[in-house]
Amino acid sequence: MNIDQLHSLLRDVASGTLSPAAAIAGVQRLAQGLEDLRVDPGRLERTGVGEVIYGQGKPVDQIRMAMAELANHHPVLATRLSLEHGRELARTFPSGHLWEEAGLFCLGRNLEAADPKAPNSDLLIVTAGSTDLPVAREALGVARFLGLSASLVSDVGVAGLHRLMPHLGTLRQAKVLIAVAGMEGALPSVLGGLVKAPIIAVPTSTGYGANFAGLAPLLAMLNSCAPGVGVVNIDNGFGAAVLAKKILDGYA
Repeated sequence: MNIDQLHSLLRDVASGTLSPAAAIAGVQRLAQGLEDLRVDPGRLERTGVGEVIYGQGKPVDQIRMAMAELANHHPVLATRLSLEHGRELARTFPSGHLWEEAGLFCLGRNLEAADPKAPNSDLLIVTAGSTDLPVAREALGVARFLGLSASLVSDVGVAGLHRLMPHLGTLRQAKVLIAVAGMEGALPSVLGGLVKAPIIAVPTSTGYGANFAGLAPLLAMLNSCAPGVGVVNIDNGFGAAVLAKKILDGYA
């Protein structure tokens, strides 16, 4: 339920400009927005990862209500937010943190608190090109929300493979790599021949027509000749970060 709207109804009743019967009808109308909303505050205890709100296609009021409810139990994150929805959430929750470039809004944690290019992180997120950064930033922000030490190396794909070599020391100290690539999706295979760590490959929808909105890199990554490469779905930075969390939890 939209708290601001509820307060407005109560103020109108108190001032005499709205009858109690009309206010009840208004509350019922507001409550209809909750009919399809079922938050899951116990998910963190069951699975180790709390419910994260997928924002794409949802009304901002529904996202706001879900965040308010989940924030009573643990830090909460919303993903895939439009700029308009993100800024509206920031106005509603001034103590929260909006990362516009990643489409993320968080209550209870700061997603950009650390240097995104800091070395010696357990999780390293590597992008083939700069156009893969939105997906990589989603993975980075989700990883930090989940409490992981995570860093970013960008624009080191096969079109300029020499740019990858200066980062080999950093790549080899990471416990898990997330490789984010569009076009032909070759980066995870390259990394698989250079490092010991497990690699989570994320195909992106970046590319020309034959990329088929990410299907070409998805199939290329699934057919990687480098062992130790696992693949999540197209543009799924969120899923890659959660998988990295579960892998790294095994080190604890």
